[in-house]
Amino acid sequence: MANRNMRNTTKVEAMIESCRSEGKWQRVIDLTDELKTGSPHNAECLANFLVGEARLENYLEDNAIAAADSTFGRAKSGLADARRFLNLALGESGHKAGIALDAYLLLAKLCFACGEYEASLENFVKAELNTLAEKELTLRSLKILAESYAIKGLCLEQQTSKPSSKFKKAEKDIEMISCFERASDLGLLYLQEYDIISGSSSSNNTTSGSTLNVNASSVHSSGSSFAISSTIPASGSGLEANRRMGAILETALQRAPIVLIKTGKLQEAVERYRIMLNAIETRATQSLRLTLARQLAEVLLRGVSGTIYAPPFAGIAVGGTLRGGLSKKLWKPRKYAARQQFAPRNQQEEVILLLLIAEALAVRDTVLSQSPEFRQARQHAMGNVTAVYDLLALATVRWGLVQLLNESFEKALKFSFGEQHVWRQYGLSLMAAEKHAHALRVLQESMKLTPSDPLPCLLASRLCYESLETVKQGLDYAQQALKREVKGLRPSRSQLFVGIGHQQLAVQSNLKTERDACNKLALEALERAVQLDGNDHLAEYYLSLQYALLGQLGEAMAHIRFALALRMEHAPCLHLFALLLTASRRPREALGVIEDALHEFPDNLQLLHVKAHLQLHLEDAETALSTVQHMLGVWRDVYEAQLAGEDEKHSDTKSGIHLAHSSQMSDKDSNSVYAASLAAVSRVEQALSEAASSLSSFTQRPGPRRPWMLQIEIWLLLADVYLRIDQPNEALNCIHEASQIYPLAHQIMFMRGQVHIYLEQWMDGKQCFLNAVAANPNHTEALRALGETHLIMGEPRLAEKMLKDAAKLDPSCPKIWFALGKVMETLTEFHASADCFATSLQLEPYCPVLPFNSIPLVFE
Repeated sequence: MANRNMRNTTKVEAMIESCRSEGKWQRVIDLTDELKTGSPHNAECLANFLVGEARLENYLEDNAIAAADSTFGRAKSGLADARRFLNLALGESGHKAGIALDAYLLLAKLCFACGEYEASLENFVKAELNTLAEKELTLRSLKILAESYAIKGLCLEQQTSKPSSKFKKAEKDIEMISCFERASDLGLLYLQEYDIISGSSSSNNTTSGSTLNVNASSVHSSGSSFAISSTIPASGSGLEANRRMGAILETALQRAPIVLIKTGKLQEAVERYRIMLNAIETRATQSLRLTLARQLAEVLLRGVSGTIYAPPFAGIAVGGTLRGGLSKKLWKPRKYAARQQFAPRNQQEEVILLLLIAEALAVRDTVLSQSPEFRQARQHAMGNVTAVYDLLALATVRWGLVQLLNESFEKALKFSFGEQHVWRQYGLSLMAAEKHAHALRVLQESMKLTPSDPLPCLLASRLCYESLETVKQGLDYAQQALKREVKGLRPSRSQLFVGIGHQQLAVQSNLKTERDACNKLALEALERAVQLDGNDHLAEYYLSLQYALLGQLGEAMAHIRFALALRMEHAPCLHLFALLLTASRRPREALGVIEDALHEFPDNLQLLHVKAHLQLHLEDAETALSTVQHMLGVWRDVYEAQLAGEDEKHSDTKSGIHLAHSSQMSDKDSNSVYAASLAAVSRVEQALSEAASSLSSFTQRPGPRRPWMLQIEIWLLLADVYLRIDQPNEALNCIHEASQIYPLAHQIMFMRGQVHIYLEQWMDGKQCFLNAVAANPNHTEALRALGETHLIMGEPRLAEKMLKDAAKLDPSCPKIWFALGKVMETLTEFHASADCFATSLQLEPYCPVLPFNSIPLVFE
């Protein structure tokens, strides 16, 4: 009979332990009556403990812990019975049964839920939590102990009484950090052990004695073989309810590095993040791993500079044991370790690796269904993805890895239907990668997703103005943006973009009536932009530029001074100010302005370009030579490393033959060489045939085209300087270097013609000018040089035709009118010649050293 009762008691104990593991707390309470019947002499203490534990856990499952007075009051009343039963388990019988330690830890948890932080800490002292020695623990014991360390750390953090001295405060901080670190280690170990047990065969392994009573010298035996923390049966389905770590452990895992950061221990916080991320992943930590990876990447981006950065595992030998070894600690989580494991070597690699891992985790959790019932889950998942992509954008743009960002956004589009933020970021990344046509299409989609937001329209307008050379399309987008400014938050910027569009159309227009109409609309739009925002330096800058293009230098000077007052360190404003000084016959003052600007912007090639031209204008060719040579060095420093890593492919859809000329290197834009007359077509064919030998060895340079076009400009300026100091052979060498980059550039043909004219090779010079005009019929300098060559060769009527065409394109150039006056004088048309000379004299005092429209577009 006694043996039968013992067998029944063992069976009840196993059922109770199974229910504790599965979180079936009501069933645990029901089984305590059977436990009392099977072992009456020791069951009362065990039953009190089990009922107290069950009621505590049952309440916390239904009511989340929150730091509010109303919540604490409700918890005190709801946990009164649990507190009474746990206190009953603290008697002498509880110590004999080995459950006193468990009861103290659960009482501390109960006090924490009731907001009694000091009482919770007192229970931890009674449990001697700080003196526990490491030993093997069961799954339930691991969770209780991990939560105990977490609760102690949270109680120390919530303590209202301040330490009496800084030493006491330091001791408290150290103890709090230690509790959070132990809680995170034990929590991760608990989840790893759960995965191992749930994946193994369903065999029942039992252990006698209390495994939680780790500081007891011996286990007190009793008539019952029941152990409070006995090994849990390895049933995967039975453990499913206990699979999650719980709010307390999750808070501890996230608080551990944050507390280190708050106490100024940034490097220790980074190491804590790395330890948690290097722990073997479990099913319960997958979402947490995403949060930790994102937070560590943010810490490395924002708080760690390259000088204090230490790579991970720097102090660990490469030949370490796999997944622990003889030196393994019992309360440390298992870690990934392998001989071929990748370890980041620098900050850039670690941040990118973390963000790619976070991206993979976030993308895996995205919800593809657009059904209304999944709306909340879809928004939560998209919030995680968006946060990762924002950090990835910051990191990749900082280190020039825009292509990687593009690939990530391309994958994101699969689950980003209707997500305007992702589409806009994708468009910006394409703009940064100089994939302009693709970026425009993406921004068009972004416009549809946000019909009231003007920003995508402004970005598309800038793209058309700056890169695609489709000014009319850009003006349409700017006008759309202006219509979307219903709230009037900042309509001045939309108005400014409208003015820029009209201004560029006026520069490109060949018809006087059309040019005058565009100039009038541009002036009205820019004045309106200044009225809407009087503190916008960019509006003042473009208004000054518009007045300069109209020849009203006084108004232009007043507005550029006001723009500089708003923002003194603005390179385009200083550039325009210098040109206005040269137009006012103050070249030395302009040179001083440029030199001062170069102290602030030493790598600005546009300012160096103006400086070289000013030095040539002041007959200081030797100094100009050193300036242009310095420009080559600056180009090498700024662009060479960037272009060295580019693939051998075009950044846009244009081929080498159809590469459009840069706006910085031409007087006016030309959409097609076929826009000229039929006679020009034959000249194009002749020019292309002459360049065929150069094309046979020509390969398109890798990377964006703008840096290469800037280098062509520098080589041709250097050739011009060599001609000024009577070194034509050096000038030809510079032209040869430029032709290696792009032999069909009309500027190269023009400069080669200049060298032939210097050498009095009139026929060769004439042919070069014809080639330049064939490649770009709107190149006024080539038209003027061709007209002057025709005059020298005794062809005044052809010279008259070329110079009149040039005057139609650029009526404000005094050199064209002066050359035309000489032609008319040769033709004995003295009245017309006098008019031309008078026009030249009238324009010359207001002519800058470089055209005003040579300043590149600026939007910042």
